[in-house]
Amino acid sequence: MRRLLDAVIFDWGGTLAFHPDGDLDDLWRAAAGALDPDREDELTTTLARIEAGTWRRVAEDQKSFTLDAILDEACRATGLDVRAAVRHQATTAHLDSWTPHVRHVPEALPVLQALQDAGYRCGLLSNTHWPRRFHEHFLERDGLAPYLDATVYTSELPRTKPHPSAFKAVLHLLDVPDARRAAFVGDRLFDDIHGASQMGMRTALVPNPHAHWPEGTVVKPSEVRPDARLSSLDELLGWVADWS
Repeated sequence: MRRLLDAVIFDWGGTLAFHPDGDLDDLWRAAAGALDPDREDELTTTLARIEAGTWRRVAEDQKSFTLDAILDEACRATGLDVRAAVRHQATTAHLDSWTPHVRHVPEALPVLQALQDAGYRCGLLSNTHWPRRFHEHFLERDGLAPYLDATVYTSELPRTKPHPSAFKAVLHLLDVPDARRAAFVGDRLFDDIHGASQMGMRTALVPNPHAHWPEGTVVKPSEVRPDARLSSLDELLGWVADWS
């Protein structure tokens, strides 16, 4: 008998990785200090505010954006060459030195290993403005990269989750033409669970107190029901076995 599930796709931040205290705050501070040490706090706050504002816009239209787009806006807002300062930090300093809070959850590696051993294809789909190499650095550092058959970052796509095109991109790379034969695991009820459910995928929610429902959406939180709620990532294996 052919099983009913071929692939399991994961969100990154808040799912495979702990939700970071700040996304690029460490890099913003490093760049601000290089630009003007006397204005480090002020510039760091300004750069973080620009990043947060961009994410608010994404919640409304699901139009993806890149680190370059943030840097362009930061240059205009500060009148300083933020792009050059960030490029210098990102190319000369080790990523771990300005993102010490990037850590994968302990269950991530054994869960991916178990899924691969069981014959499932595993994918990653992350709403992000980070360049691919930032993410790949941490996946490789912690040994997760060999267990991911496809990695998709919305910084390389026109749209973010929950737009269907983002899910279609990772399904295509995993060679799963029927979304009903895939499961999605994420921490955000709107971006992850609602988006994947609309595609016909099985869904598992990893609770995250930092994940908030975006304002202004037609869909209500009460209308979105994940197929599974996980208190820890390792509980996923039992659900995948049931779905298969």
